[in-house]
Amino acid sequence: MGDVKLNRRALLGAAAAGMGAMALPAFAQDGTTVMEPSATVRSNTSSFRMLDWQDYFDNTRNGAILVDLTSRALHYWSEDQSVYRLYPTSIPLSEDLTRRGRTTVVEKRENPSWRPTPAMRERNPEWPEVVQGGAPDNPLGVRALYLSWTYYRIHGTHDTRKIGRASSNGCVGLYNEHIIDLYNLTKVGTQVLLI
Repeated sequence: MGDVKLNRRALLGAAAAGMGAMALPAFAQDGTTVMEPSATVRSNTSSFRMLDWQDYFDNTRNGAILVDLTSRALHYWSEDQSVYRLYPTSIPLSEDLTRRGRTTVVEKRENPSWRPTPAMRERNPEWPEVVQGGAPDNPLGVRALYLSWTYYRIHGTHDTRKIGRASSNGCVGLYNEHIIDLYNLTKVGTQVLLI
């Protein structure tokens, strides 16, 4: 009787897992979410949902990035709207470190060096003055998009535990695989909105 109960539980668990998996979006090999074209507002268990660029931008000239701090997600639309990406992110630790509004990508760097801001150094005097690009402990990961706001970046991270959490000193972090994809899609001049 115990074996039947365990097998029944295993069977029900597998069925529930299978049904749950059917409700989730597919993921491309690079880890980005792939949505069916007909699904305009479909939710998955992470509460990510596709958004329409027209609700946030007048146009998609140079591409558009929307960072939704509440859902901890970054949305990207290409200029011709043929490419849409949705990535999980890390967000700032606290409201006083958070910046909202419109900005643009003003620079792109592969393997960027990291320097803590003066405020970071004040809070954490033990931190190094610089971490060279390519170093395994570099907080900016393998790519960074520099925004028109001083000290603010969209960048990768080697510390994957930070994604999905309020864990940054003001920047928006992505998995390194995702920042490489986003880096390749964006250009200087891409418009960015943080809400």
